[in-house]
Amino acid sequence: MGALFMALSMLKGAAPASAQERQTVALELVLLIDVSASVSAREYRFQIDGLAAAFRSPAVLDAIRASGGIAVCVVQWAQRAHQFKSVEWMHLHDENDAQQFANQIKSVARILPTGQTAIGNALVFALGELNTNPYSGLRRVIDLSGDGRSNDGVPLKQARAFVLQNDVTINGLAILNEVADLKEYFRDQLIGGPGAFVLAARDYNDFARAIRDKLAREIGSTPVAGTPNSSATINAYTGETHRFGPVSVR
Repeated sequence: MGALFMALSMLKGAAPASAQERQTVALELVLLIDVSASVSAREYRFQIDGLAAAFRSPAVLDAIRASGGIAVCVVQWAQRAHQFKSVEWMHLHDENDAQQFANQIKSVARILPTGQTAIGNALVFALGELNTNPYSGLRRVIDLSGDGRSNDGVPLKQARAFVLQNDVTINGLAILNEVADLKEYFRDQLIGGPGAFVLAARDYNDFARAIRDKLAREIGSTPVAGTPNSSATINAYTGETHRFGPVSVR
């Protein structure tokens, strides 16, 4: 529990915005990008270029427009003390906003050049971002992309449990270039919360396709008005209603 206590102390430095100051959006989304030692400079660019392309894709643009507005930021993460917000929170509600956000992503340099894989600390950092940004989401989601198992910092089980207690959904994108069963690891150890899911990229060359599909799915599910405790969503593309039950894995 000591490691978790130290990580949680990071949350105390920034005071949350008051309810009156926060703008309501359909979704608050933290995008966590892996820059640990296993990620080469070339693989980092695959992630950045793929993420920027996703926010220019018709599928993601359609989801943003249908949602009525989302708030999103991008965070690099590696070992226990290495998390860095690369792109500040931005409110996206149309194509112009999404293009501006994509342009910011494309210009992001790798701030954290190496390090171990501290997934638990990345989750705690992301929760701090959700609690202190200027927006109030009907859904709050952490989207973590990575190519390895957690091997540093806060035990993932503890961090995951703490984040889920704060009404946050954790989704995963497993990049399978090094760990063949990483999708199963993310399914069993990482994801959780209403509508949680994990997708896989075969390798970094497949990242652009996977993150596009993942964002379209995450953004495309908006809360159904009048549903108690936001226990149902409606898919922006199919019109299909989904009531939250067991964690879904695709």
